[in-house]
Amino acid sequence: MPVSRSYDPLPSYPPAAGEVAVGWSVPAAALPPGPLVLAVEGPAALDWAALADGLAEAVRATGREVSLLDVRAHYAADAGERIAARPVPDGDPFFTPLSTARVADLFDAVPRPGRPAGDGVSVVYGPGAALCAPDVLWYADLPKRYAEAAVAKGELPVGVNLGRPAAPGGLVRLFYTDWPVQDRHRDALAGRVERWIDVQDPARPASLDGAALRATLARLARGPVRTRPYFNSTPWGGQWAASELGFTPQAGNTALGYELIAPEAGVLVGEKGGAQVEIPFQLLCVEHPQEMLGEEVHRRFGTSFPIRFDYLDTMGGGNLSLHLHPREQYMREVFGWPYTQHETYYVTAGEDGSRVLLGLTDEADPEAMRRQVEDSIAHGTPMPVEDHVQSHLATVGQLFMIPAGTPHASGAGNLVLEVSATPYLYSLRLYDWLRKDAAGASRPLPYAHGFANLDTARRGADVTKDLVQQPRTLRSGEGWREEVLGALPEMFYAVHRLVVAQGREAPDDTAGRFHILNVAQGEGAVVETRDGRTHTMAFAETLTVPASVGAYRVRAVGGDEVRIVKALVVEP
Repeated sequence: MPVSRSYDPLPSYPPAAGEVAVGWSVPAAALPPGPLVLAVEGPAALDWAALADGLAEAVRATGREVSLLDVRAHYAADAGERIAARPVPDGDPFFTPLSTARVADLFDAVPRPGRPAGDGVSVVYGPGAALCAPDVLWYADLPKRYAEAAVAKGELPVGVNLGRPAAPGGLVRLFYTDWPVQDRHRDALAGRVERWIDVQDPARPASLDGAALRATLARLARGPVRTRPYFNSTPWGGQWAASELGFTPQAGNTALGYELIAPEAGVLVGEKGGAQVEIPFQLLCVEHPQEMLGEEVHRRFGTSFPIRFDYLDTMGGGNLSLHLHPREQYMREVFGWPYTQHETYYVTAGEDGSRVLLGLTDEADPEAMRRQVEDSIAHGTPMPVEDHVQSHLATVGQLFMIPAGTPHASGAGNLVLEVSATPYLYSLRLYDWLRKDAAGASRPLPYAHGFANLDTARRGADVTKDLVQQPRTLRSGEGWREEVLGALPEMFYAVHRLVVAQGREAPDDTAGRFHILNVAQGEGAVVETRDGRTHTMAFAETLTVPASVGAYRVRAVGGDEVRIVKALVVEP
């Protein structure tokens, strides 16, 4: 039996072909002979000037002349406004719909660099460089967590926001304009990129050639794969991930653990402890949608991976804000997402007496609730939250269902595994306990959106009956069982739990739709596929099993029973 191991914060996979190169010299030497135009495409947030200088120096070292063209200098004067998402009514400062613009909209006319003389190389770089009809296309990438952290700290270089080189637009601009526009552009180019370049270390970029990139994506899409986790800090955050998993808090706590949030997740490719590139998880779904998602899920959701797993850590922290998420029609019509943000909370660990707030009380009065929210904002008056919202004991192993429109909050002293729909940027906060951020400012409360989406029909005893469900056995065998922890007609996914006794194994089958697994109790497990692949999982780790895997087995590792939370898309 494999020896159990501790949580791995840097899971990685070897490339299926080729090897990861470090520095600019290998890519520069691999350029084809003769005069050519090289485009280096990528997001706005990276340091394009440093990239151009490093690349030019390496190409000149091969004996070739180099000319540089910064494509951003050719944007239209109103480029930023052209691609910005349409504003919601009344100039909403909190959210905008997702932008539907294209990178091409940044230009009046895309520049066309002339072919250089002799053996020269014309390097065109920046967002939109791929539109310049290059002979060779490279993609330079910086994971989104860097831009988000820099915006939050106010440390972004000029030019981080797409099309606005002199006026960064902050997180709202980043989330709802820059990322959607850049992601669509990247996804459309992925099949013809000839080198993927990771610039997390700008002095030593790591890269993989295009053939190796595509071979690696093809292999990863046909076997269990784990994304690189990381934790963000927030005003309510706790200390569990720092003390138990070894994460270093960015700002004093480990509030949000991004186990698998597809729009931001990456897969590390390279040798363990050696050179690695981080590839967006989304490229697996773009290049291999049926293998990753399954035919029916692909038909319903396109290339959007529709379920996410993350941790909410309030162990040693405070209550989350009281909030809810947009209902289906509102999400589509106002914010532009094709599906909405249903959520669930699975309690992985908790302090004695910790609570989860969920659902309206029988006596809840939405109008009185709104007046109290407004009074808390205007006068700092505490709101009697439990007059309106039910408080439930946060028992370890309990799943709480949170359909869109349901007010909720995880209380202090919990480690919650949030198993949710992928949209994650529309938390409609109603109340935040009069809490201030590090700068002494109150967190924004978009309560008008919240009350426009509040589901007033499900309240009282219906909350416990519908949203605090008890496990029911779906199937079982010797030493194992699979339980349904939560399912609702209005939610497109269900949450199950595999319970596997010490030394036993449970058979499973994706049956044409992906599974996501998380070790919620016990030392760990080994996932074995029918083609002979094995993947170990430690406590608290999350693993995606693509639809193409088919039959697989989950074997308990260690001296105790193992409990694995499992999520999957269900029949419509």
